[in-house]
Amino acid sequence: MSPSLTRRRLLGAAGALGLAVARPCRTAQATTPADLADWPAVQARARGQTVHWAAWAGDDKINRHIAWIGDQMAARFGVTLRHVKVADIAEVVTRLLAERAAGRTQGGGRVDLLWINGENFLAARQAGVLYGPFASALPHWRHVDPVATPAVVTDFTVPTEGYESPWGLSQFTLAYDSARVPSPPTTLRALGDWIRANPGRFTYPAPPDFLGSSFLKQALHSLTPDPAVLARPVTDTVFEAASAPLWTWLADTRPHLWRGGQDHPTSGPDLRRMLADGEVDWYVSFHPADASSAIAQGLVPPSVRTVMFEDGMLGNCHFVAIPVTAPAQAGALVVADFLLSPDAQVEKLRPDVWGDDTVLSLARLSAEDRARFTALPLGPATLPLSARPTALPEPHPSWTTALEADWLRRHGSGG
Repeated sequence: MSPSLTRRRLLGAAGALGLAVARPCRTAQATTPADLADWPAVQARARGQTVHWAAWAGDDKINRHIAWIGDQMAARFGVTLRHVKVADIAEVVTRLLAERAAGRTQGGGRVDLLWINGENFLAARQAGVLYGPFASALPHWRHVDPVATPAVVTDFTVPTEGYESPWGLSQFTLAYDSARVPSPPTTLRALGDWIRANPGRFTYPAPPDFLGSSFLKQALHSLTPDPAVLARPVTDTVFEAASAPLWTWLADTRPHLWRGGQDHPTSGPDLRRMLADGEVDWYVSFHPADASSAIAQGLVPPSVRTVMFEDGMLGNCHFVAIPVTAPAQAGALVVADFLLSPDAQVEKLRPDVWGDDTVLSLARLSAEDRARFTALPLGPATLPLSARPTALPEPHPSWTTALEADWLRRHGSGG
């Protein structure tokens, strides 16, 4: 297989997307990066604007948090925030590429803000459809420390160069029902042993769902002979050698998965519901506090706990970006800055809200704001930072598309 042929999610026909956005295309006053030095002027231009934020809508608690952000934007800045709910942000990137091909100019687009990272950022950045650089000019950037936390300026090995603003830090996490799994495995190979000993009690979402693809990358990190190759763009020869142990592990465990590996849930929240219903004993998440949040909301039993592999778990940062064609560019900048504020970050960290790790440096906060973060309870299922293993770097984005394509060829449609 050729990785160059796997960008199907980004290069599909834009007309088939059906994005739920109904607004006229119009020309708006563009904000250049140099204009950001006059932040009050940016806020003045933003007042009265409607920002259409394209963001994944697969988790109710995140949707509620975005609605809270909308309330804050209206009350504090006079900006209306509309959540453009999408199943995959790649759909929106495809639309942006189509708009560029059609000659759309600044202010002529239909989306103002994107929740984005990984291969979608790389495709958008290479195509020149993102506005910037802007991130380090945002007023609340002063709370970010890119030296101590390089993930806030590096997206799946790709330097963001100010074309994305960080929103949250994440690390891949396995949640399990401790009433059924008293001694969870702490390595991938041990997980394979558990799966074979407990048939039908484990599965993972089907790629290209983000969490399903993340499970593949996590397993690849644990099994590949030379993880260093994952930081470079994939080639056919390297992919074949590096991924061979992964396909062997998957083939060996597949007959013992839920429904004999012939079917997979469509998303992480679907898998979490399966655990709550007693169909399986595990679910996967990219948020260490997801299980505590789910317990607080009554979505899973209080016996659910989390575990990470001792040799490291995949970690990354997720971002927001602004299209070049955004009509409400000033409003999008004000939203991006608010997302970096201590108020927004501490709210997002609350386990009963989301539990998403902050991108802010506590050392760069005031004593009062720092106390707000440190006083938050982690929740019963959340591993403290001191107990978490190394955050493994995300592979180069080309590995994601290559893994998804090969998984679909081997495992798609029950094959």
